Amino acid sequence: MMTNKNSYDIIKTLLRTEKSTQIEPQRKYLFLVDKEANKIQIRSAVEEIYKVKVLSVNTRISPGKLRRVRREPGYEANKKKAIVTLKEGSKIDIT
Repeated sequence: MMTNKNSYDIIKTLLRTEKSTQIEPQRKYLFLVDKEANKIQIRSAVEEIYKVKVLSVNTRISPGKLRRVRREPGYEANKKKAIVTLKEGSKIDIT
């Protein structure tokens, strides 16, 4: 249970990929979030950090990929991503 986490522990980073920039005109932003965080915590953290109103939050867990370190195979850790849709008139300033 995540009781002592602040907003900056929940929201790790705003992901800037080619795909995420294509959904920004629809007021959707992609965040890398803490694996333990739920949608309510993600919503309140985004509203607190970016001072915007959130309409909805969708989450997904991306499984870790097989990578090689020198000669040994290993796996990346699983990552939790959140697609946050903002209410009409809200926008996150990227610059």
